[in-house]
Amino acid sequence: MTAPAAPLATPDFRPPSAAARVAWALAMAAVVGLSNWLVQYPINPWLTWGAFSYPLAYLVTDVCNRCHGPRHARAIAVCGFVVGFGLSLWLANLQIALASGTAFLVSQLLDVAVFNRLRRASWWKAPFWGSMAASVIDTAIFFSLAFHGTDVPWLPLAAGDLAIKFLMAALLLAPYRALVRRFTASHTGS
Repeated sequence: MTAPAAPLATPDFRPPSAAARVAWALAMAAVVGLSNWLVQYPINPWLTWGAFSYPLAYLVTDVCNRCHGPRHARAIAVCGFVVGFGLSLWLANLQIALASGTAFLVSQLLDVAVFNRLRRASWWKAPFWGSMAASVIDTAIFFSLAFHGTDVPWLPLAAGDLAIKFLMAALLLAPYRALVRRFTASHTGS
């Protein structure tokens, strides 16, 4: 009788330390909390400041996914969901909280899945396309649920939000690459 095969081990998937898990969770909680606060402050009729901070959640998830694998990235997404839903219940009504929580969790899990599918492609493809796909889903779910049955003209808000998320997906590639290099270099001792 042979021993069961060990899970596929790759240098990309090293488990985070307990301190790193706390740091990832705090980073996600900070982004979610900041975004829930900033969404209250409009820039114009089609955009709030939260549109600029929210894509940082994809950055946190993607760096965690690259350094520790999809299992840990999903755990960080769930942490963000719990914090975000709680903050949304405190800062907004139940309809907004449900829309926000649903959109966040579904889009984060999609980001992890797309990222993982593209993991071995050029360094920028996984975080860029994962964030792009997740942004479309997040925007569609949030705005359609949050403003269902209201007179709020949400299509301009959704269009502005999505445009900024697309812009941020591109702009956050440089920080993504720098953070991954830093975390992987510190792990290998380079």
